[in-house]
Amino acid sequence: MDDETLIRAAIDAASLAGDGDVPVGAVVVDAAGNVLARAANAREATGDPTAHAEILALRDAARVHGDGWHLDGLTLAVTLEPCTMCAGALVLARVERVVFGAWEPKTGAVGSLWDVVRDRRLNHRPQVRGGVLADECAALLDDFFRARRRDVGEL
Repeated sequence: MDDETLIRAAIDAASLAGDGDVPVGAVVVDAAGNVLARAANAREATGDPTAHAEILALRDAARVHGDGWHLDGLTLAVTLEPCTMCAGALVLARVERVVFGAWEPKTGAVGSLWDVVRDRRLNHRPQVRGGVLADECAALLDDFFRARRRDVGEL
């Protein structure tokens, strides 16, 4: 599966986000391109501050991958650059590759604000490709926040 196809799958997963959740989607695939897990942000829906799309997808992938929490050889694709929590989880899970869409200059931890995944002090450094279909991924967020501002303005 090429990186654009991976990000399109993540965009599809973003549609699973509930009304109040920021539409970020993630998929985890194996080396053959089989989708092992897909998730969307669910912090508002679950009341769980760790329910980011990446974390939920990693949890599901760990259940089906068959090697416990080690996700060696797997790729995570996500519509938005991971935050520090998600970047740390990617490193700890030993994900082989991370592909993301839109850059996140305010909280991004895969090259924008921080670069957790390339920190030489950590035991694992996944391959990274960012900015894949960035405009499409950013449009998901722009549309969501534009609608939220419009809804607040109507009060």
